[in-house]
Amino acid sequence: MDLYSDARLYDRLFPGGGPAVDFYRAEADRQGGSVLELGCGTGLKLIPIAADGHPCIGLDLSPQMLAEARRKADERGVEVQWVQGDMRELDLGRRFDLVVIAANSLLHLHEADELVDCFRSVRKHLAPGARLVLDVFNPSVNLLAQADGVRRRRDALSYVDPDRGAVHVDVAETYDAAAQVTRGRWYFSTDAAADFAVAPLEIRSIFPQELPLLLSLGGLRVVERFGDWSRTPFAAGSALQICVCEAD
Repeated sequence: MDLYSDARLYDRLFPGGGPAVDFYRAEADRQGGSVLELGCGTGLKLIPIAADGHPCIGLDLSPQMLAEARRKADERGVEVQWVQGDMRELDLGRRFDLVVIAANSLLHLHEADELVDCFRSVRKHLAPGARLVLDVFNPSVNLLAQADGVRRRRDALSYVDPDRGAVHVDVAETYDAAAQVTRGRWYFSTDAAADFAVAPLEIRSIFPQELPLLLSLGGLRVVERFGDWSRTPFAAGSALQICVCEAD
């Protein structure tokens, strides 16, 4: 099983909403005009932005996630153009006023060259005065050191499935320091069905001094960096790296 092959499971696991959606809606309003989201998933952020009146395109590699996004947008009566594609090789033939890469989507690109290719693709799609806004977690060396391969319950990820009932999630992870990639397996269980689904997940870490350099290689520069959704300036203890970028 791929974690992104069951879009409704994904939405139960990561329901989204709240301050992150409010932040990106405010960014879209500040920029005005059209919005492109890369790694849009099931549209948790893009559908509300489109509902505010912005012309929107959502791109994702997963057809299952896009199908769920399309269903949700149709249910709300919101028009969004959904495109299956790779954020590393982007050529939509037009430019946008805002490009968004939210919710750690960028961290599925593990090689530095892939990240630079993505940023170069983004730059080609920025209209004059446009911005790229992205968020990734701020890596904690202490947490990475605890990725010892031992399977542990993640109570914060538990959710209720309308058919199965309460679902518990266990995660076993190891950290590859040379690649800066955390390699994990996620185990989904109910009291009646242990490990009814098992999904691998590999996520890269991008460190705070590394991210601006990668963006620069892609022709972009950071103009604002926040540590949380209330726009607190980024600091060592920030959980997030929220970057607002412009063409260099």
